[in-house]
Amino acid sequence: MELLQLQYFLAVARLEHVTEAARSLHVTQSSLSKTIQRLEEDLGVPLFDRTGRKLRLNEFGSRFLRRAERALFELEQGKQEISDLSSPEHGTLELAVTTASPLPNILREFRKKRPNVLFHVQMLSAQNMVTLLHRGEVDFCLSSPPIYEDGIDCQIVYIDPILVAVPKGHRLATRSSVSLTELRNEWFVGVKKGYGARDFVDSLCQSVGFEPKYVYEGDEPARLSALVEAEIGIAFIPSTARNSREHIHYLQVENHELVREIALLWNKSRYISRAALEFREVVVEYFEVISQKTI
Repeated sequence: MELLQLQYFLAVARLEHVTEAARSLHVTQSSLSKTIQRLEEDLGVPLFDRTGRKLRLNEFGSRFLRRAERALFELEQGKQEISDLSSPEHGTLELAVTTASPLPNILREFRKKRPNVLFHVQMLSAQNMVTLLHRGEVDFCLSSPPIYEDGIDCQIVYIDPILVAVPKGHRLATRSSVSLTELRNEWFVGVKKGYGARDFVDSLCQSVGFEPKYVYEGDEPARLSALVEAEIGIAFIPSTARNSREHIHYLQVENHELVREIALLWNKSRYISRAALEFREVVVEYFEVISQKTI
């Protein structure tokens, strides 16, 4: 059994399509098919049920996939460990986030300590983040809400107040706080359903008797401040995403604990390089500092 066979098998097993797997591996379909066929011959059983170029893992394939992923995971960890030992000042941190607002400041602080370490950051849904965590393909994830699953460490690093952002000319712009019921007739801009903070805020508004009316729903939380400033609508915005624009005013919500939890996640089995350990320290220290400022 060859390492190449395992790598090709993983690609086909995850995509369940020969053409797409070959494209992702930058090889020809015939070469990929022959490699998978040799693997099945070595094992003495078929690993897929085939319908044209569409494949589906059978019971043999599903069981073998778990073992193959574990074997390649351990080899990759060994490769990273050797790289860390031989060149500790360089390397790449693999990061994934569901909440990006605090990341620029965190990366700036980390770069002061490790100027030669590169970053690869992905903005993902919670489901895709969990998949990469279990595969050991990322060093750390910054997530809101937290994720609790076997094999994943979850450290709450910050309790982030959610504020109400209104344009400076708004009727509430002279206030420091507002009750949820006073927002009943407002138009909102926000992210789409499925984002943790959006779902939480919607359910809280429903608990006091109304459902927020959204004039805009998007995939980019960073765009909301510009829409508020343009007087398109008001928005619920976490304090870590608070923008210093002069034409936006922020209010606290009265009588409700309107907060989100931000968590740092990592795979318990993944090798953590020295640079990654320092990154974790920077994240924790960063949120400790901003927590002190809000006391």
